[in-house]
Amino acid sequence: MKIGEFSDSFLPIVDGVGRVVYNYCETIAKKGHECTAIVPMDEFGYRGRFPFEIIDYYSRSLLLMSQYDAGLPGIDIHYNARLKMTDFDIVHVHTPFIAGNEGVKYAKAHNIPIVGTFHSKYYDDFLQITGSRHIAGLGSDLIVRFYEMCDEVWAVSESSAKTLNDYGYTGQVKVMPNGMMIRELDPAWKQLAKEHFGIDDDPCLLYVGQLNWKKNILKILEAASMLKKEGISFNLIIAGQGPHEEEIRAKVKELGIEEDTYMVGHVLKEDLLNGLYMLADVFVFPSIYDNGPMVVREAANAGTPSIVTRGSSAAEGIDDMVNGFYCEDDSASIFEVMKKAFADRQRTAYIGLQAKDTIPVSWDDLIDTVIDRYQYLIDKHKGLL
Repeated sequence: MKIGEFSDSFLPIVDGVGRVVYNYCETIAKKGHECTAIVPMDEFGYRGRFPFEIIDYYSRSLLLMSQYDAGLPGIDIHYNARLKMTDFDIVHVHTPFIAGNEGVKYAKAHNIPIVGTFHSKYYDDFLQITGSRHIAGLGSDLIVRFYEMCDEVWAVSESSAKTLNDYGYTGQVKVMPNGMMIRELDPAWKQLAKEHFGIDDDPCLLYVGQLNWKKNILKILEAASMLKKEGISFNLIIAGQGPHEEEIRAKVKELGIEEDTYMVGHVLKEDLLNGLYMLADVFVFPSIYDNGPMVVREAANAGTPSIVTRGSSAAEGIDDMVNGFYCEDDSASIFEVMKKAFADRQRTAYIGLQAKDTIPVSWDDLIDTVIDRYQYLIDKHKGLL
């Protein structure tokens, strides 16, 4: 099978969508299929380390979201020449923007099926960038029109499928969850991370993700400040990068938790990142923006339970006080759950073991399902079913 995975987000960006697309490409290729990532041009590093092909197009950083690239594939002669040499059996688009429209154009020109995955709450993104509910609504309408051009639409969770329906999409949405790379973790990584970042012996809270207020980071900081006021010792570790990093640093200082907070930046090394997951008592991820976040699964793989907002996409697959913790969407509730987790660290550790046993799903298993579905859609498109 020859598959084209189209995305506006890819390496070296390591947001959720970019990481999903990378894992799709890597796992599909390892299963013996030809997989190509069609993405904006960037510095991917040594391409020979990838088991899949990359076709990239000229791009520039976005003005208001400098961590992302967008471009003009239509004027990139090299890109168009390479794309003409491909012969995909199916196209899978992961973003409804430039790369996504390239995928739609390719699928229509070659008369092959196209799958579109809905990953993000784009209305929230449009609203944050423009400050206008009217413009955000118009943007959401365009998102719906994009997915209406796909033969099949996937979402990464039940709640994200509902979000797309709320935008006005009336077609069927198939839930295809994200996986993760399940691997044995070296116990030495915990001490390695502790020494590398200079973290002391106090109980640890961890956040990993984009440094963007839409992730509910303010409520994490406010909850941590409540711990401080009650005289509870803790370390708050914040790993990631994003547009609001300096504002977050300023808020940490304003709340008086600077001595308790470690902002460690974007952690690329696997041993250090997994070491942080292992070091944490709890992973704090109260975001109501994210759809099927992989970081919750990664924390679970390290035996670390998550604090998630009740009813959020992140909470799917989590039972309160069984394999994770529920909080409400407010700082005081997050504080109470943090305090409860610290009060009985032995029980919290047991909940983490339950998370490890029940939450992670391997990319290897998931991609078997994906490939079966690709083949079904190909056969259906050819009239073989």
